[in-house]
Amino acid sequence: MKTEWDYTDLAEAYLKRPDYAQSAIDQMLEKAGVRKGSLACDVGAGAAHLTLKLAEAGLQVSAIEPNDAMRSNGIKRTEQYKNVQWYEGVGEHTGMESNKYDLVTFGSSFNVCNRQEALIEVKRILKDAGWFACMWNHRDLNDPLQKEIEDILKAEIENYSYGTRREDQTDVINQSGLFNEVVYIEGTVIHEVLAEDFIEGWKSHGTVHRQSKDKFDLINAKIRDVVEAKGQEYIKIPYTTRIWMAQVR
Repeated sequence: MKTEWDYTDLAEAYLKRPDYAQSAIDQMLEKAGVRKGSLACDVGAGAAHLTLKLAEAGLQVSAIEPNDAMRSNGIKRTEQYKNVQWYEGVGEHTGMESNKYDLVTFGSSFNVCNRQEALIEVKRILKDAGWFACMWNHRDLNDPLQKEIEDILKAEIENYSYGTRREDQTDVINQSGLFNEVVYIEGTVIHEVLAEDFIEGWKSHGTVHRQSKDKFDLINAKIRDVVEAKGQEYIKIPYTTRIWMAQVR
């Protein structure tokens, strides 16, 4: 399926991305009141980072992903789970039945949608009293390594912006008029990873890819230099998982 933002070239690198903080996921599931057998729709499921968390909790998951390469990786990663089914679709048009789901999630994907149109679609497919949740993993920019990388990004990309993925999503959700009070949840996770995998993971950053244009390879080379200068086989990267969720009216 053709979308405005094509992640085909980034699909393999996405496999190196960190998981979401389990503590934050557990809080989200508890707040939504879902349990084994509940129906969830994971929109923009990508390489199944969030889909796997939902499947492991015993939810029946419909994973929606428009990109063929990303969806193929997600299918491979979840093939042992009989409670996961994959579909082609986008946040604004999932193709799912109305009034079906207890929980609709967007893991690092709400920012690539028309958010108001996506929220209308979420309301359509949610059951009465169902819950919407969107989330991202945010790097700790006070971490020394992350600060060095930020310096590279700001030096090479004029007016570098994080886009909507680092915004507080409360106002956007409230503006829709479709949901009750927004609940904010966060949890921390330390991603210990091979230095080479961390370097490769940077090739999956769509925000950097879009803004850097012909400097993307140069930026990744400079990130490699910084990481390799540490001389460590494994590195630890602190992330904060931030979730905004709300119950449909």
